[in-house]
Amino acid sequence: MKFASTRLIAADINSMVAFYELVTGCRAEWLAPVFAEIVTPGATLAIGSAETVALFREGSAEPGANRTAILEFMVADVDAEFARLKDRVTVVHPPKDLPWGNRTVQFADPEGTRVALYTPVTEAARQRFAGR
Repeated sequence: MKFASTRLIAADINSMVAFYELVTGCRAEWLAPVFAEIVTPGATLAIGSAETVALFREGSAEPGANRTAILEFMVADVDAEFARLKDRVTVVHPPKDLPWGNRTVQFADPEGTRVALYTPVTEAARQRFAGR
């Protein structure tokens, strides 16, 4: 099995796509007016408008309802990314070191999903991510 993507359901797909293009530096591929993908080297982030939920099962997903997931992107320099983004997005917390060896910053996307950017800073963390 291969983990292929994470999909977010958006009330305002245009603002969500613009946010993730800004954060990732990747251009979205619009596969339909209600669905876009941002393909990064590690995974794909899919964004579907709220109207796409009915294609699966009405009410099975809801924009802005996430309170459990944090989307994480590994970056070369978390402090540089914070400096680039801090005045353009909602900051949840500034850069800080975590006990498992990552330096991280957290933002909120336009609909409230938490987005973390991190850099492995300890030798153990760098080794853990070397093969990923």
